[in-house]
Amino acid sequence: MNILLVDDESYVTESLYQTIPWRELDIEEVYQASSALEAIDLLEEEDIDVVVTDVRMPVMTGLELMETITERWTHIRCILLTGYSDFEYAKQAIRLQASDYILKPVDDGEFMRSVSSALASIQEERKELGHYHQLMYNRKSDLGILRNSLMHDLLLGREMPRHSLDHKLHEYEIPLRTDQRTIMLLIQLGQRFTGMDDYSVGLMEYAIGNIAEEVFAELLHVWSCKTPHQGLILLAQLKKVPNAGNMETFADSRELKRYITQFQQDVGSYLKGSISVFVSGSFDFPGELGSVYRSGLSSLYLWGNGDHEAVRFAEDHDDRLHEPVWDVTQAFAKPPSLLHLLETRQWDAARDKIEQVFAEVETAFIGQTALYEIFLSVANAYMYLAHKQGHYIHQLDQTGWDLLYIQKVVQSAAKLRSWSLDMLNKLHDISSEQEITSKSHIIKQVQEMVTADSGHDLSVKTIADRVFLHPVYLSKIYKSETGEGLGDYIIRKRMERALYLLKHTNKKIYEITAELGYQNPQYFSKMFRKHYGMTPNEYRDQGCC
Repeated sequence: MNILLVDDESYVTESLYQTIPWRELDIEEVYQASSALEAIDLLEEEDIDVVVTDVRMPVMTGLELMETITERWTHIRCILLTGYSDFEYAKQAIRLQASDYILKPVDDGEFMRSVSSALASIQEERKELGHYHQLMYNRKSDLGILRNSLMHDLLLGREMPRHSLDHKLHEYEIPLRTDQRTIMLLIQLGQRFTGMDDYSVGLMEYAIGNIAEEVFAELLHVWSCKTPHQGLILLAQLKKVPNAGNMETFADSRELKRYITQFQQDVGSYLKGSISVFVSGSFDFPGELGSVYRSGLSSLYLWGNGDHEAVRFAEDHDDRLHEPVWDVTQAFAKPPSLLHLLETRQWDAARDKIEQVFAEVETAFIGQTALYEIFLSVANAYMYLAHKQGHYIHQLDQTGWDLLYIQKVVQSAAKLRSWSLDMLNKLHDISSEQEITSKSHIIKQVQEMVTADSGHDLSVKTIADRVFLHPVYLSKIYKSETGEGLGDYIIRKRMERALYLLKHTNKKIYEITAELGYQNPQYFSKMFRKHYGMTPNEYRDQGCC
């Protein structure tokens, strides 16, 4: 904190400056003035918290200085110095709310106690002020939540007694009144806004609401809120001002469009983004609000994003309704379909398919309805594959299938594209893990069959039949996982068995041939020679057994 010492006798202020341990008092800067006028100049230039002034000074007295300070700098604490014990001075000091009244010559201890008391008073006031501001902030935040909740109830058609609504409008400091003609503005955000994270979008929506209230403040009472469907809504009623006319006339007027255009321009200037606005006709509030909102929402869903900065009135003829509708279903069903690519594990091609569709979205007239159709098409394909693999769809991503989260996903093509690709990656990961596990299980099954089988009727085809796979696909899997062909593996295991039988039994060659599943001894001998470089008889004759 900073202090200003004022006395026409400069030795007094200089003495205080030199002798008082200011740092112990948490004083950062000590300023000095030799007159009240010089003090005022310093007060205008510097941040002063405490003023210690002599009472009797030429031109302007200390009491007059204190009176000026009380009028212009209400936060400053004043301490009076005087060489006279005059009751009249004391009365004026009390009237001007002086922090203290000190007699000269100044005692350092008394002076320090007086300054400490003034500083403590300032700190207490600041603490209370901070607490007050926090309470006001909390109250404003609470009011915002309450207003939003009330708006949602009204928009979704919740019935409410009229007296209860009137009470809430008053309690929540909402300037609208029941049974008055009202207009509704639905605001669609452009891609600069919808591409932001949720926290940033919330800040932008709050700022847009404030801009609207400022722009329309001259003629309209405005209530702005976030809708249950991830948009912004403004309800407006005419103020009782001269030449305001009636709401029916104003709702159809060029003047309203001028205000809306100004609103859009201000959003662009201050927030660097664009918005489109749908304007309803006038209606009775709150009775017709629900139906007007649903009608406006339907119109808004047919639009593209808010980058076009359109202003459309409810009664306007919309030529876009007669334009050819972009066939979302055909986009994903066109061969090879997205579902086919997913079933055949062509992940890169599926990703390209999604990218291709969203590239078309960028150039087509796409409203929120079409975005929702895209979501349903993609989600249906993902759910089909997940269920086919024995998974519940929420195992991919719980948030990705939350209904409230989906509202945000279909807000813009960019968010929907990001969601589609993210879910595809998760589906790919879980499918790859399952495929690895499945292949390992198949290899184990095959090897157990070959090891356990005595050799009769054992072939790639018979094994493939037992594991319910095509022989070619089974051979491909086995080769890729083990590095050895399945047919070669079967022969190798037979030869190892033959070696064992030749070494550990006295069975004849033709008996071993039959046991291993070969039809004649000559073929068995040929295979044995190919594998070990000698016939079974040569093997026995050389004493290898």
